[in-house]
Amino acid sequence: MREPNFLQTLWFLLIGVLWVGYFVLEGFDFGVGMLLRLLGTDRTEKRMIIHSIGPVWDGNEVWLLVAGGATFAAFPGWYASLFAGFYIALFLILVALIIRGVSFEFWGKEDSSRWRATWEWAAAVGSFLAALLWGVGWADILHGVPMNAQHDVTASLWDLLHPYALLGGLTTLALFLSHGAIFLSLRTRGELVERARNLARRVSVLAAVLAAAFLAWTTVDQSSPGGLKVSALILAVGAVLLAAVVPAALARERDGRAFALSAGAIALLFVSLFVSLFPNALPSTTSHAYDLSLVASSSTHYTQTVMSVVAIVFVPIVLVYQAWTYWVFRHRLGRDDFEGTPTPLAVLESMGTKRHDGAPGEPAQPPASKPAGSSP
Repeated sequence: MREPNFLQTLWFLLIGVLWVGYFVLEGFDFGVGMLLRLLGTDRTEKRMIIHSIGPVWDGNEVWLLVAGGATFAAFPGWYASLFAGFYIALFLILVALIIRGVSFEFWGKEDSSRWRATWEWAAAVGSFLAALLWGVGWADILHGVPMNAQHDVTASLWDLLHPYALLGGLTTLALFLSHGAIFLSLRTRGELVERARNLARRVSVLAAVLAAAFLAWTTVDQSSPGGLKVSALILAVGAVLLAAVVPAALARERDGRAFALSAGAIALLFVSLFVSLFPNALPSTTSHAYDLSLVASSSTHYTQTVMSVVAIVFVPIVLVYQAWTYWVFRHRLGRDDFEGTPTPLAVLESMGTKRHDGAPGEPAQPPASKPAGSSP
């Protein structure tokens, strides 16, 4: 097997960084979405939960779009095999992400308990499916899939749902759920903080156990000659150790430290996956002779050179902008931020009421000016 050249290795590394960034950032988004109905006891707390990720969740998904675009441009063969063989699974993830995104936008559009409950369930189910299926998909990529000499994946959807892949899905599900609960303990005030922390403490224990089980099974699964890499094993052990320390940090109410440990566990887990894959893009369980290598799936040297120039210019700009966004919206949210002004429309209505309803015995005051864009 030919070894990848510098640009092929570089772009495999950059694609790995994009996926790691996506799962660390979008991971707590998934967790928050799943916890919307579980931790939110009333409308105000649910608004607090939604607004904790409101300014950043769609920006976090940019990492996914860039990772997909970079794969398409740098390794079109890898992109083609994944989207052809995982078509139904990726379609289900796309539907889950769409439902989840729409739920955040539509939740406050109508002041109805049934309307809000519907979109709360949509957010929870969409986040649950995405968190589960991403883990299933990447476990399948690590394990390998049935593939012929033309690198066509011959597996059906049910072939992808084997026990090892499902364990990978449960692992990411638990890690993201714990990550989201810790994030809420950092971004909110009041009683919600303690409930989020207590839930995170319990789920983080489960996440550490599942991560250890997934590591053990991966060690056995990759134990064929040349299959298990010591470097990948060390990274995976590091992920399990970080996940195991999270409950202790939460017990001491070190929420910031717990969040950093949780993020590190997720990052190391997926870094170990990419290290295990290299220099392959997609292993074949039919025969190792059919493994799809990075060299075989790569685009031209010129294409990757142009991509490198574009990345050097624009990636730092994007990173600085996203970091600035997190800094601007770093403050904790409490009940006093939402009670009394639930929607922009209610703000306008309350302003109109205050203008027209003067003090007892005083004439009503006409509005000083009409809101921009209002109808006559």
